Amino acid sequence: MLKASAVKQVLYDMGADLCGIAPIERFKDAPGGFHPADVLPSCKSVIAFAKKFPAGTLHCNTGVPYTIIRNNLSCEMDVMSIRFCDIMEQNGIVAVPAGAISHVQMDDETGRLRSIVSAKHSAAAAGLGRIGKNTLLVTPEYGNMVWLNTILTNAALDSDEVQEGNPCDENCSACIDACPARAFENPEMNQFACFEHAFNVNQVGEITINCHRCRSLCPNCLGSKNNHLRA
Repeated sequence: MLKASAVKQVLYDMGADLCGIAPIERFKDAPGGFHPADVLPSCKSVIAFAKKFPAGTLHCNTGVPYTIIRNNLSCEMDVMSIRFCDIMEQNGIVAVPAGAISHVQMDDETGRLRSIVSAKHSAAAAGLGRIGKNTLLVTPEYGNMVWLNTILTNAALDSDEVQEGNPCDENCSACIDACPARAFENPEMNQFACFEHAFNVNQVGEITINCHRCRSLCPNCLGSKNNHLRA
């Protein structure tokens, strides 16, 4: 059986910038139908990994570069997760990908769209960072400029410590005030108001993400390893 450090090193060697592991017990509050064990009944550990999202996109007057990076990072990280799962199987470990952005489903109980397992909550449970008021994961290294993916496994791996505390200043309302769609006025983000404003479909059916103000105007946007890129 591979050790946790060796398991994470596989993802680092593939290009991950951050990686952490959470035990299944940390997901007791996951919504019904979207718990890791609802996907993989034998799941004992959840592996979260991240790649930094190039911060230069925040300086652009068009959403095209941001959209290009978002789409291609998602594909790259899904390919990484598939390769990782194959390597794990070669070592006698069952592992399955939960996906970067694909396979979003409607939660009929709450009327919210959800990934089959929440990548940001998995990352928080695995010690990569904390979730801010803008509902984004904030990491010490790269702020909220990260893209996330999740892998489920039946291996009981040593876990990483959860980062404690709130990443946001109690009095900060930058993301709430800046949102053109007013999507943060209630405790849960208004997903559909956000999507309607941020996602633009052009004449040939291509989707461009034209708003990321909640990400870019956050004081915790960049983190220690991106801070030199601040506008």
